[in-house]
Amino acid sequence: MSATAYQGATAEAIRHHYDVSNDFYALWLDSSLTYTCALWAEPGSKEAQLDDLETAQARKLDHLIEGARAGGARRVLDVGCGWGSLLKRMTQVHGVQHAVGLTLSDSQAELAESARITGAEIRVENWLDHQPAEPYDAIVSIGAFEHFARTGLSRAERVAGYREFFERCFAWLPPRGRVALQTNVKGNNTVMDKATVRELMFIMETIFPESEIPALSEVVESSEKLFDVVSLRNDPDHYSRTCVEWLRRLRENREAAVRLSSEENVVNYENYLEASVRHFQNRHLGLSRIILEKGR
Repeated sequence: MSATAYQGATAEAIRHHYDVSNDFYALWLDSSLTYTCALWAEPGSKEAQLDDLETAQARKLDHLIEGARAGGARRVLDVGCGWGSLLKRMTQVHGVQHAVGLTLSDSQAELAESARITGAEIRVENWLDHQPAEPYDAIVSIGAFEHFARTGLSRAERVAGYREFFERCFAWLPPRGRVALQTNVKGNNTVMDKATVRELMFIMETIFPESEIPALSEVVESSEKLFDVVSLRNDPDHYSRTCVEWLRRLRENREAAVRLSSEENVVNYENYLEASVRHFQNRHLGLSRIILEKGR
């Protein structure tokens, strides 16, 4: 691990959330087990009439793969690979020859490995410990950046931790290589009543312990002089809609969810998803999809 003090969530904190039960998550995520914000079709378009969660999640993966220019690449890194949906999409649809996925969750890694995705390599490893034998052609990270800084750090400490990530990416990529990043960000609506503050603290302490959502400006600042921002979109409404769909599916399968985890866990997840719908709608939270290109 880097000589720099590690600033992110510990492996134990990550496992607290993601190792609840693979079967539990399978009850309410889409069939690919993609546990990040989907990309929904534009309202009024032909695609919107037939859009569902599976389609919207595949569209999100394609958007980031294409943004990173990973199609047909020889080697691509997936930081925070989850249950392997991006690895599978890259190798089976976009012609990536070798995709390396990093996760800190043993249960996610076990399920991804059991799928035997041709061309994919899954490692239970922190990106700080990762030492690739060869450079990568592209890097994609979806829903992991939120765990790169612990709660309680100053802005300067968070930016330093994020910058170390971008420095690693810079070293691993060729000139003009790209990083496709999707992360929650703090929203611009800072007017919160007590109930909103309580709900956000509940999510931070009970659902995602040790993790701090970055401000968009922190992401950009930490990448400066290393990467240029090629494109950026903020899609809080897309995450609100995704959480609505997840909550609906969880409630439809509630009895099975309780059997697989516990009544307390299901109540916590219902509260977390229901609160998330409101916080994205009210712009207390945002969802950024950013394409960055190595400057030289």
